[in-house]
Amino acid sequence: MHGKLTLVSASAGFGKTTLVSDWVAGCRRPAAWLSLDEGDDDPSRFLSYLIAAIRTIRVNIGEGLFGALQSPQPPIESILTNLINEITADPDPFILVLDDYHMFNAKPVDNILIFLLEHLPPQMHLVIATRTDPDLPLARLRVRGQLTELRVEDMRFNPTEAAGFLTQVMSLELSSEEIALLETRTEGWIAGLQLAAISLQGHKDAASFIKSFTGSHRFVLDYLVEEVLQQQSESIQTFLLYTSILDRMCGPLCDAVLSFNHDASGQETLKYLEHANLFIVPLDSERRWYRYHHLFADLLRQRIHQTSILHVKVAELHRLASVWYEENGLELEAFHHAAAANDVDRAARLMEGGGMPLHFRGAVTPVLKWLEVLPASVLDARPSLWVMYGSALLMVGQMNGVETKMLAAEAVLQAAEQDDITRDLIGHIASVRAALAVSQHQVEIIIAQSHRALKYLHPGNLPVRTATIWTLGYAYQLQGNRAAASQAYTEAISISEEIGHMIITISATIGLGNLQEADNQLDLAAQTYLRVLQLAGDPPLPIACEAHLGLARIFFEWNDMDMAEQHAEHSIRLAQQIENTDRSIACEAFLARLKLAQRDAAGAEAILAKASQLVIRHNFAHQMHEVAAAQVLTLLRMGNLTAAAHLAQKHDLPVSQARVHLAQGEAATALDALGRLLRQAEERGWEDERLKIMVLQAIALHMLDDKDKALNKLSDALSLAEQGGFIRIFTDEGTPMAGLLSEAIARGIRPDYASKLQAVFKAEEQKDVDHPQAYLPLALVEQPLIEPLSQRELEVLRLIAQGLSNLEISERLFLALSTVKGHNRNIFDKLLVQRRTEAVARARELNLL
Repeated sequence: MHGKLTLVSASAGFGKTTLVSDWVAGCRRPAAWLSLDEGDDDPSRFLSYLIAAIRTIRVNIGEGLFGALQSPQPPIESILTNLINEITADPDPFILVLDDYHMFNAKPVDNILIFLLEHLPPQMHLVIATRTDPDLPLARLRVRGQLTELRVEDMRFNPTEAAGFLTQVMSLELSSEEIALLETRTEGWIAGLQLAAISLQGHKDAASFIKSFTGSHRFVLDYLVEEVLQQQSESIQTFLLYTSILDRMCGPLCDAVLSFNHDASGQETLKYLEHANLFIVPLDSERRWYRYHHLFADLLRQRIHQTSILHVKVAELHRLASVWYEENGLELEAFHHAAAANDVDRAARLMEGGGMPLHFRGAVTPVLKWLEVLPASVLDARPSLWVMYGSALLMVGQMNGVETKMLAAEAVLQAAEQDDITRDLIGHIASVRAALAVSQHQVEIIIAQSHRALKYLHPGNLPVRTATIWTLGYAYQLQGNRAAASQAYTEAISISEEIGHMIITISATIGLGNLQEADNQLDLAAQTYLRVLQLAGDPPLPIACEAHLGLARIFFEWNDMDMAEQHAEHSIRLAQQIENTDRSIACEAFLARLKLAQRDAAGAEAILAKASQLVIRHNFAHQMHEVAAAQVLTLLRMGNLTAAAHLAQKHDLPVSQARVHLAQGEAATALDALGRLLRQAEERGWEDERLKIMVLQAIALHMLDDKDKALNKLSDALSLAEQGGFIRIFTDEGTPMAGLLSEAIARGIRPDYASKLQAVFKAEEQKDVDHPQAYLPLALVEQPLIEPLSQRELEVLRLIAQGLSNLEISERLFLALSTVKGHNRNIFDKLLVQRRTEAVARARELNLL
């Protein structure tokens, strides 16, 4: 089979489906067939149907992917990657057919196909049948010889083929002249030939009919449908018209729609239509589900409003279909037909889902589409729709429109008598506002609205109550009230697991992991984050970015840089799939810390500059402290104490300010500030902050030559850190901590743990040999100069000390010679010297070399 893609592209009625079906039947490869419909343009639904189609011939492929597709914002690229990997692992070749691809115009689905074609396993071949060319890179595929094309000119019946079809397939006795005339009038269009042949079967005067058969495709088809329908019995005409409202049909569903006006069973009628070639397509091998040829269905739906045969309103047909779908557990389809029937009460009830709303179960797109077209008067008549509207917008990240919907609901409720229903709506409004405030980390609003929600929500409204308990826990966590946050998360997990509210289970479990991590229980937190990844599925839901980030932090602290980097990469990819969120900023801040540990201060600086711009551009103020703290560390590492001090003061970062004091040689000032911070941390039970502060206190005391107190403080810090396996919190402090640990080992203080940390320091020293001066200790980057040397000036100074000429330095650093000379002048001025040898000697005195 040649290339990646076979494209069968022709206008309606040229037999694309029949051609591909016959070809597949004669092919030695098994084929998965997916017939597309207008409602399939949602990426999640399209992928679900695509995977289901492949599973009809490869039952082991895609089994674990359906869970991820239920997310409001599923990770499409991750799901595709996993699907492709599973297909690649199965060596047997097969064909995937996408029929009627023209039925929708959705760029996200085109992107899915582009990604699939770019990574298509060699054992898979894709066939697309469509009325219009898809928005795919056809030119590139054509140039690479990866595309086979069949178009109108290839599919149009020539006179010989038309004669064979009319006489052999349709069993008509026509003269060669009559066949030629029909072929000319239809221009080889198979649908026109088929409709003409069906109509001719009821005509005694074939010649007269053929002579009157004229017009463009559209008018010819309109005329022939009229003729075809008139040749059918009244009961078949009724069946065709009534069931044309259905996208897919089965016998029992047809019986429900025609319950008051049909004698024969729906399944028997469907079999008759298939046997009579009346444009019906089976959708499964058991011949249970069918659909009409799209062109035929369109025309039937046009006529349904024009014929006198119809004895019931179209809205009633949709209502009957909705009832059948609901009774058979297909609530989304039931909702679709209730909406089409304009039965607002029924559609609203189905949308609310008997306690678990449809948009909580992944059907946010159809819910939003319906709500968007409802007039304000209808929404005002049922304020719960305003609330659902805002809730659905929140789930897709369209934050700007949420509050408007809440205000509209409140305006209606003010005039309503307060009962259990209105009170529950008031509570739901508050819950939505609390969730909206979570995205902006607005603590006071979250708490106020959460308490209001729990006060008004009905006790039986567990999905919304559970979501509200989680938002309350998040607010407590932001406040630093970790005990209250833990209690709220535990309660939310208990209820959400009981009712199957998976998103809240995941969210609250992430919160619990955050608290365990903050309590220095790294092993327990890692287990909790791994539990989140299990719940989130494979591939994971985007919310799993938080668990990956937590694991990245933990593995970093354990000095497992490879695992830390892997989880950080997973986290940032998932975070980027969530709209209007600041989570990717937190990932970037962590990556900067990772870069610092990898001796790449310039890389960390670049990452943080980008993150800072994003914080300002999107007003993610909550993340500014984390980004600024990482920037201070980076500036200290690069020797820019002035900028570090300014940033730490500007953003009121007390621990960072203490670091700056240490780097400036102001150990007493730092120690005084750290004492106050330690008391606050102990009062609040913040174990993570307590450990960070104790490490810095030990360094400050060591700088003040109070070795005994320094070692006592280090001993306390080691005792606190050993159970959690902390490493980087010590080793990132550089030379001062290395000296303290050596003295601790000599005095027998936590010798096993201290020796483990010392071994890490020795490995770090080897990296310093391999990358000279790439690393400077964070807590003591001391330049006792009025104006410190910049990072570039330090690089030039090191090369001067190695004996390189100005020209050699310019070549080594890719700088202009004049730039190097300018750096020399700055170095000489800052060191108060006049020549190179004096600069090197002075730098050695100041421990800059």
